[in-house]
Amino acid sequence: MDTHALELAAQRYRDAEAALDAARTDLQAEAVAALRQTEERGAQAQVARITGWTREYIRKLIKQADAEV
Repeated sequence: MDTHALELAAQRYRDAEAALDAARTDLQAEAVAALRQTEERGAQAQVARITGWTREYIRKLIKQADAEV
């Protein structure tokens, strides 16, 4: 059985998962940083619009980031 194509596809999949994880981590950090830089009313709504995340999820991120500090 020739598994070369399967092995390549599996590696591409693992690489894509790693890239997605890194991008998610970066996006989370940037969202928290943006919110920490402002007291602007509606900032969470703006971050939610840009990221596609709910405001509840964003509040959880901030709470988690505050706990890590």
